[in-house]
Amino acid sequence: MNTRRIFLKSISGLAAASAVGVPIEGLAQAAKAPAAKLSETDPQAVALGYVDDTSRADQKKFPKHAASQQCSGCQLFQGQPTDAMAPCTIFAGKQVAAKGWCSAWVKKA
Repeated sequence: MNTRRIFLKSISGLAAASAVGVPIEGLAQAAKAPAAKLSETDPQAVALGYVDDTSRADQKKFPKHAASQQCSGCQLFQGQPTDAMAPCTIFAGKQVAAKGWCSAWVKKA
């Protein structure tokens, strides 16, 4: 997607928000709001075998899983290794547990 298209979508979103009376400051605050916690029952989480605790991963379904694999040690985990929860690039707009795991796990470089 080119930058012109992104710009035009941003402007149209701001215009729509101001037309319904949402102050721009409210949009900025909403953008800063913490992401929701990913539920293990979320359809995408189920498809990838996500669990909040890596020790509960289904070994039969995911035989390559190892107990040492945790979200905090994954390249897709967007937080610090000491964070209890952080965003994940796989689950947009959601936070995953640092001690969690899913089948998209990739060891941090």
